[in-house]
Amino acid sequence: MDDSASPGRTGFVLAGDQGDPFWFLNTLTLNKITGEDTAGGFTIVDHRVPAGFAPPPHIHHRADEAFFIIDGEFEGFCGEQSWTAGPGSIVFLPREIPHGFAVSQAGPGRTLLILAPAGFDAFVAQLGEPAAELRLPDPSPPDIGRVVELAAAHGITILPPP
Repeated sequence: MDDSASPGRTGFVLAGDQGDPFWFLNTLTLNKITGEDTAGGFTIVDHRVPAGFAPPPHIHHRADEAFFIIDGEFEGFCGEQSWTAGPGSIVFLPREIPHGFAVSQAGPGRTLLILAPAGFDAFVAQLGEPAAELRLPDPSPPDIGRVVELAAAHGITILPPP
């Protein structure tokens, strides 16, 4: 590392199932690279979602978001643009633009979410619960009021369904 590296920071390697696992809105989400790791630069989470999963439409006010799709078929929108993407695809969702997605009913999905600057990892940790196992959680209805409140605290506006 060069002399500009922050004291205490170091590079690392994580295997596929390593990271801090959370059951987050009926998904298994592993915080792989956090804001603490990158001095706030970016976050990467491994987002494993069940068939048919669709978070509410939302707007990130503080971060740009990109998906690298590993498994499954995803459909979504960003502003007025619709998209469909499968394994190996990259989806870019700029901040301040409403967006959302859904995973095909045909099977589960897995994507790496990359957000810059960092902060989404903290939202996952605060809203989720530490995963007892590396599996999708048993489905349960989310506390919508808590989701909206914590999202807002992290610069995310939850929108009504289309």
